[in-house]
Amino acid sequence: MKRKSLEAAPCPVARSLDVIGDWWSLLIVRDAFLGRRRFGEFQKSLGLSKNILTQRLRGLVDDGIMTQVPASDGSSYQEYALTPKGRDLHTVILALRQWGEDHCFDAEPCPTALVERATGKPVRRLTVQAEDGRPLGLGETMVVAPAG
Repeated sequence: MKRKSLEAAPCPVARSLDVIGDWWSLLIVRDAFLGRRRFGEFQKSLGLSKNILTQRLRGLVDDGIMTQVPASDGSSYQEYALTPKGRDLHTVILALRQWGEDHCFDAEPCPTALVERATGKPVRRLTVQAEDGRPLGLGETMVVAPAG
């Protein structure tokens, strides 16, 4: 079944899912955050077939999330690098990670932890905050149309 395009939807969540809603795409982006850049590295990490990985990488490049660049070792290979648009998914991936830590490891602890590279200390939980820095819960926000 062909997926319905959400690129013209009035909702930013729907439009975002149209671009990165496929789980393989998000896992490729996660792997890129972990330093993977080559096709073979993504394939080995994800265990994904070559044709599906090729499609997902092509889509990420077409959507401006990744770009192909010359290999960092000077070889004739191409590597994949996150664009600024792709790097902006960092908070999204971290939010999914924290949700997974809280809800997807019933009896066992999560086998990895997110820490600050410079200090090794745990990263503070993401929160939605008011302009003055106060944390806001679900009932304290709403979506409105801009005035105009």
